[in-house]
Parts: sequence; structure tokens; C-alpha cells
Amino acid sequence: MQYGFFITLDDGFDQAVAKVTEALQQQGFGVLTEIDIKATMKAKLDIDQLPYKILGACNPSLAHQALEAEPDIGLLLPCNVVVREDENGKVTVGFMDPQAVLTLVDKEGIKELAQEVRLRLEVVRDSLK
Repeated sequence: MQYGFFITLDDGFDQAVAKVTEALQQQGFGVLTEIDIKATMKAKLDIDQLPYKILGACNPSLAHQALEAEPDIGLLLPCNVVVREDENGKVTVGFMDPQAVLTLVDKEGIKELAQEVRLRLEVVRDSLK
């Protein structure tokens, strides 16, 4: 099962992070967390690696609906978006597929909610082209 969908950009890494953050905002998502994997690996393990960030994106209205349907769904939130640079300087943006992840939750309305979140994230992805 695929658990994400992707796009590759020619933008620089920092520009791509800013572009993704702005596109998420346009679809009602805020970035609640930003985990800098490159900095963490350097600080904790003294390992140098290419730029890699995990953005924890959340649409408050949709998150509220999910939490109302299933209080423990917070274990599957927020929607993670990965921005990573490869050896060739290309930047890949990966989006967690909420439809794949939320198949774990067997509650009324969650399937439709997951579809709505995926559609919004696809709009974000498509706006980055």
C-alpha cells in the first residue's frame, strides 16, 4: 500500500519549504511542527546528511471533525509533509496520504474526511508545479 504522494521541484531547499508552507496555508493548513532532520542528526549523532524537514500540517476545522468522530485519532495526526533534497540538488516533497493512513479507523465519516484532506493536499502538491 502506498502511504504518500510526491512531487519533485527544481527550487532550492529553503525556497521549497517556504513554497510548501504557503501552499498549505492556502488550503487552510498551518504547520504545527517543523522537524529539521539534518540538524538533529548532526547534533545527536554527528552525521552530515542532506537537507530534510518534516512539516506537521494541520487543518483545524478538519482535525476537529476527526477528533469528534474518534478522540484517539490524534495518534494519526498531524498530516506529515516531507521536504528533502537529493544528491543532485532536486527537492522532493512527499505528502502523507490520509486515505491510506485513516483506513486504520473504522468510524462513520472518517473515510469521507480522509478523502477531503487528501483532495486539499493534492491541490497543495499541484500548486507547486
